[in-house]
Amino acid sequence: MKTPFWLLSSTLTLAVLASCETSKPATDVSASAGSNTAATGARTSGESMESNGIRLTPFGDSPKFPEAQMQLRAPIANSTVPSGEVPFNYQITNFQLTKMSGGPHMAEMANSMKGQHIHNIVDNEPYTAHYETSFSKAIPDGQHVVLSFLSRSYHESLKHRGAYDLRVINVGNGAAPATPIINVNGPNLFYSRPKDTYSGADAKRIMLDFYLVNTTLEPGGNRVRATINGTEFMLDKWMPYMMEGLPAGENTVKLELVDSSGTLIPGPYNSVTRKFTVAP
Repeated sequence: MKTPFWLLSSTLTLAVLASCETSKPATDVSASAGSNTAATGARTSGESMESNGIRLTPFGDSPKFPEAQMQLRAPIANSTVPSGEVPFNYQITNFQLTKMSGGPHMAEMANSMKGQHIHNIVDNEPYTAHYETSFSKAIPDGQHVVLSFLSRSYHESLKHRGAYDLRVINVGNGAAPATPIINVNGPNLFYSRPKDTYSGADAKRIMLDFYLVNTTLEPGGNRVRATINGTEFMLDKWMPYMMEGLPAGENTVKLELVDSSGTLIPGPYNSVTRKFTVAP
């Protein structure tokens, strides 16, 4: 008995469809599910580094503000201002001071209840946070380096061009040094976080954040050597990092801007050491 033509055709069609279906690549479930890290509960943008119980995890999924711009109107670069309280005045566009930044990390790390702000750093000393575009700050007589940048509410810096200002100012009537204390056009590193004391939930994940001017980081190029409680990590991405596993008590972070061979790059602030406290 001959098989009808229509039945042969249908059988062939089904076989072809089944063949095509089994030839499709398997779905990468881990990729489609995102990159949530069970250890931190945070989405990350790079692999963790761990040594001596300390874990560093870079992250880059914070809310973006690519249009944010900041201009420091006063004091003018290289100008001389009277001794005492130095008035600062900024113009900010496309970025709202005092607003909560939102995003996955706002509840995971120390967050300012006053919202987004300006970090004002003088001579790479600990920053002061400012929530208005105009304020005054006591600065000793002499020549000083001022770095300002926009910050999310949990103190993570905005790192794009236009979100920061670096300049030299002179305070008081003394003669300015013949050679400026910094080359504002050279590669420079500035320290930002961590700072002060962390307790409770804020102590579980502490952000390491620094600011670079006129340089980038990359494998085989310039890097930042971060030494945390004596344990060294080489950072080849300019990103914030979550630090976990820090012991209670005083902790120490040393940051160094180094070249491809690990040699410190000249600059007055390219090596900096800070201490902070993790409350029991």
